[in-house]
Amino acid sequence: MKTLKFVIVAAAAISMSLAANAQSKWGDTPDDSIACISNVSLYQEFYKQKSYTDCYEPWRQILKHCPRFGKSVYQRGSTIMKAMINAAQTTEERDAYINELMAMYDQRIQYFGEAATVKAIKAYDLSVLRPSAIKEVYEIYADAIASGAHQLDENYVTLYFKATVDYVQAGFAEPTLVIDNYDIASDLLDSLLTLNVEADDSVNAAKIRTYIASVESVFAPYASCDQLNEIYQKKFENDPNNVAMLKKITGIMIKKGCTENNQLFFDATQKLYELEPSPTTAMRMGQMCWSKKQYGKAVEYVQDALKSLTDKKDRYRAYVILGLSYAGQGSYSAARTALLNAAELDRTKGEPYLQLAQVYAMSSRSIDDGMGGRSAYWAAVDEARHAKQVEPTEEIIGMADKLIGIYAGYFPKKNDAFMLDLIDGHSYVIPGWIGKSTIVRTR
Repeated sequence: MKTLKFVIVAAAAISMSLAANAQSKWGDTPDDSIACISNVSLYQEFYKQKSYTDCYEPWRQILKHCPRFGKSVYQRGSTIMKAMINAAQTTEERDAYINELMAMYDQRIQYFGEAATVKAIKAYDLSVLRPSAIKEVYEIYADAIASGAHQLDENYVTLYFKATVDYVQAGFAEPTLVIDNYDIASDLLDSLLTLNVEADDSVNAAKIRTYIASVESVFAPYASCDQLNEIYQKKFENDPNNVAMLKKITGIMIKKGCTENNQLFFDATQKLYELEPSPTTAMRMGQMCWSKKQYGKAVEYVQDALKSLTDKKDRYRAYVILGLSYAGQGSYSAARTALLNAAELDRTKGEPYLQLAQVYAMSSRSIDDGMGGRSAYWAAVDEARHAKQVEPTEEIIGMADKLIGIYAGYFPKKNDAFMLDLIDGHSYVIPGWIGKSTIVRTR
C-alpha cells in the first residue's frame, strides 16, 4: 500500500510538471507517467539480476509509455531482445522478436538521434539474426553511411563494404556499386588512419590497417584492370559526356594503378579534361601523360594542378606523379624533392620512399664513385628499408624486400671496394647529386 501511495503521489507530481514540459521523460500524460513509474523499478531490478526474459514486459511498457526515459533503455534493449529471440519456441515467434528489435532501433533514433551509429548497429544485428536479409542489411548500412559516414567506427565501415559485395553477388545491383562503395569505404578508413597516426595512437592505427587490408581483400576480385575496363567500357561508350561517370572511371583507375597503356583511361581522362578543366582534371592529364612517357607534359600539367589543389591526399598523389615524371626526364634532384614533399604530406605512406629508392638506382650511372655508380644502390636500399618502417603493410614490405634483393645484387664486390679503402660497415658519403651519408656494403 505504501508503494502504491508513492506511485500515485509521484505520478501526481510528474503529471503537474507535464503541463509545463510536454516532452518529459516520464511520458506525455498522467496515465503514461503512472505506467512508466510502475514498470521502471521492475525493469531495473530484473536487468540487474540478468533475468532478461523477465525484464522484457516492463521494458516494453517503458518504451510504450515513456520512450524518452533514457538512452540506456534502448542500449539495454538489445540485450533483452536477443534473450527473447534466443528463447523463442517457433520461427514465427523468433521473426516477430527480430522485427521488434529493428523497430526499437528506429524508435531510439527518433528520440535520441545518433542515426548513423544506430543504423549501423541495426544492420549488423539483422545480418547476424537473419542472414538471408541481404538486401535489407545493405540498405540499412547505406542509410547509415548517408546519415553520417564520418561518425561510424572502422568496423562498421568494413561491414558496410562487405554487405555491398553480398548485395551485388545476390543480383540486386551491378558490379559498379562495389567500385563506388570501395571508394567510400577506403577513403573513410584512410581518414581514420591519418587521424590516429597524427594522434600517435599506434594501437588504433594498427587496428585500422587490419580493416583496410580486409576491405582490400574483399575488393580484390573486382579490382583487376581487365575487370574495371569490362565494367566501364560500355558505360563510357554509351554516355561519354557524363562528367560524374568520367570522374569515377579515372579516379578508380588511378587508385588501382590501371593507367599505363590503358586506352579507356586515356580516353576518359582526355574527355574529362575537355569537359571540366580543373586542378583535378589537370592532375589526371598529368597522370595520363606520365603513363604514356610524355614526361615534360606530365610535369607541366601536375605543376599547374598543384597551384590550386588544397586537399592533402590530392597534393600527395600529385607530388608522387611529379616525382616520377621528373625521374623519367632524368631530373633526379627535382624528383627527390617532389617525392619528399609527398612523404611530408602523408607520413603513413611508404610509397614515396620506394619510388625514391628506384630514382637512386636509376641514377647510378651518373654517380662518379670509382665503382661504376654502385654506391647509389646503398642509398636505394636505405630508402626501401625506410619505406617498410613507415608503412609496415604486407604490400609495402613485399615490394621493399623485392627491391632490396635486386639492388643488393648490384653492390660492389668486396675486393673492388677494398681497392678504394672502403670496408663493410664504414660510413660513406655518396658523391654527386645524391650526396647522402650511408654505410659501405659489399657482395
